[in-house]
Amino acid sequence: MFSTPAVVASCVGFVLIGVLQALYGPAIPAFRDEFGLSPSAAGLGLSAHFVGGVGGVLLFDRLYGRMGNRRILGTSYLLMALGAAGFALAPNWPTGLAAALLAGLGFGGIDYGLNQLFAVGFGHRSAAMLNVLNAHFGIGAILGPALIAAVGAEYYPAVFLAFAAANLPLLLCLRGVRDRVPQPAPGATGTTGTTDPSGTTDPSGTTGAEAGGSALGRSLASVLAVFVTLYVLHVGIEAGVGGWEPTHLETVGYGAGAAATATSVYWLMMTVGRFLIAPIALRHSAQTIIVVCCAGMTVCLLLAAVPWLAPYAYAGVGLFIAPLFPTGLPWLHAAAPRARRAGALVIAASMVGGVAAGPALGKAIEWSGVRAVPLLLCAASALCLLATLWLIRATRPHSPSP
Repeated sequence: MFSTPAVVASCVGFVLIGVLQALYGPAIPAFRDEFGLSPSAAGLGLSAHFVGGVGGVLLFDRLYGRMGNRRILGTSYLLMALGAAGFALAPNWPTGLAAALLAGLGFGGIDYGLNQLFAVGFGHRSAAMLNVLNAHFGIGAILGPALIAAVGAEYYPAVFLAFAAANLPLLLCLRGVRDRVPQPAPGATGTTGTTDPSGTTDPSGTTGAEAGGSALGRSLASVLAVFVTLYVLHVGIEAGVGGWEPTHLETVGYGAGAAATATSVYWLMMTVGRFLIAPIALRHSAQTIIVVCCAGMTVCLLLAAVPWLAPYAYAGVGLFIAPLFPTGLPWLHAAAPRARRAGALVIAASMVGGVAAGPALGKAIEWSGVRAVPLLLCAASALCLLATLWLIRATRPHSPSP
């Protein structure tokens, strides 16, 4: 699917979408000063970005297979560049929101397009390559706030313009992307395992053909629904920790600086975790990795309720949650090979999870207090573990009858 320069360019593309998503928050003080906005109105910039992202995933999913992959990715890069430039030069806030929505459309197209192509384009290495790809998103998410801090929030238009320009050279690397997706070969599911001529695998892996017919009587709709639930919950946990960890740590006695540093470590551990899991994904199935990570995440969130352990436990959450998003996609393609839009559904659901996490967790905190944050997130993580165990059972291949 990809030449070596195209793989490198794709990783750079994920750095850029990480930068874009992370630029809005640090620039909020400058938005408010420039346009006279309330905090909630300024926060609409990121909301418009996510709404555009969901729209971009669903729009480009409809075009997937009808347009060539190069055209889809090229259009996405151009939309991101135009949206970012429009946001930088917007004369008023409604125009800025429209530009953020446009940039979000391109963001969604890149997020969906590259995840989809990496999930089917590297055979048994797909899970490893998806983790490497998504790790670069984390690098961008760390770089974005650093850029704003370096130049000052009041110069955010220059940063957005530089971001827009950085998208354009990637268009030259698209010729290294195969324009049409080949039919998945046996074993190309992102899990390990040897395939014999009958199409079965050993216990460590699952082929797409088997998984498609091995739902143990469960309907495809049920399997997809549980995958969507898993993605909504785990992205909600990811956003919930990132958003509420500083508040929780300050509530239990840490200083503002220490709380902010611990939150940065959480995001750093997410990036490190995706690089670390790449070689592991070559030797172990996606199912095994995800169930271990869900269990580890649940334990770490439980430990985060102990004040002196909390910063270290949150770092552990970052490490364990890191592989879930990229590692789950090859498993999804194996479990539902005939559901062409399954990938778009869960990627869009993950964005919805990120948007919904803030108000949902905020309402729960109003009832239970800030000290309950890790326990609330632990409950959601336990549901992720249950969903994973259900999916392992539901997608396990049948043993052939004698």
